[in-house]
Amino acid sequence: MMLWVISSGISSAEDFLGAPVMPEGKVVTQTDQRLKKAYDVSYEAALEYYRKALKDEKDIKFLDRGTDMHIEDHGARPWHSISIVKVGEGKTEVVTKKDNWTWILGTLTLRFFGVFAVLIVLYIVLEISGAIISRVVKAKA
Repeated sequence: MMLWVISSGISSAEDFLGAPVMPEGKVVTQTDQRLKKAYDVSYEAALEYYRKALKDEKDIKFLDRGTDMHIEDHGARPWHSISIVKVGEGKTEVVTKKDNWTWILGTLTLRFFGVFAVLIVLYIVLEISGAIISRVVKAKA
């Protein structure tokens, strides 16, 4: 029993806020909101590690931005995103951020105003088309 407890602790992967963290990196900065680590591995190797670590997870989105990969959680995990950035040849930085209310409320606010902006545009287009159609119908009558 004791061997099982010790071996599972030794073999378990490192994590930050429940998000997987690649082992053997140098911690650049760490707070309770954010972890930034530097690695002497290629961007592709780091990306492969996170693809394997998160392959069975739901609500995970991989956003490729060319020189970096942004992995977002669209579920209810304590972490919000993992950014894998290619720093140089064989050098990679990985930044894990905590989910926060600023991002959540900002997204909701943008969606709220976006809906009203679309409705205003539709209203203006309908008013213009209604005015044109009514003039055409009056001219024919």
